[in-house]
Amino acid sequence: MVLSADSRQFYRELNIGTAKPSPEQLKEVPHFFINTKNAEELYGAGHYAKDALELMNELFNTHPVIFMVGGSGLYIDAVLNGVDDFEEIPQNIRDDLNKTFEERGLQWLQQELEQKDPEYYREVDHNNPQRMIRALEVISYSRKPYSFF
Repeated sequence: MVLSADSRQFYRELNIGTAKPSPEQLKEVPHFFINTKNAEELYGAGHYAKDALELMNELFNTHPVIFMVGGSGLYIDAVLNGVDDFEEIPQNIRDDLNKTFEERGLQWLQQELEQKDPEYYREVDHNNPQRMIRALEVISYSRKPYSFF
């Protein structure tokens, strides 16, 4: 039993550069979390941790060993240590941030985050708009700095 913890392998549409197991390998050993999501679905570490823990509870009833492999470690860490529990953020907040990012660019996103949460800004990858948008949507909805969580 293999549980993929690679955030790119979840998506059916992402096949280049993801090092997904081959169809032959998938037949030889049962794999989970490979090609299970569509690219437009929101599926983060918290979603994965919940799904993986539920699946492991089932699998450990009949299998003494399960391997969790792949990824940067973020998703494995979420399973082992949990994630901060955020309320569901309305989609329109993300949509508005993405639209403004498309119109104004990466520098705008960096400046917004630096102004609203300098502590998180110092540690986030400044070239990763997805992480900065996530932080800004949490800030916008919760009215607290992302670093608070």
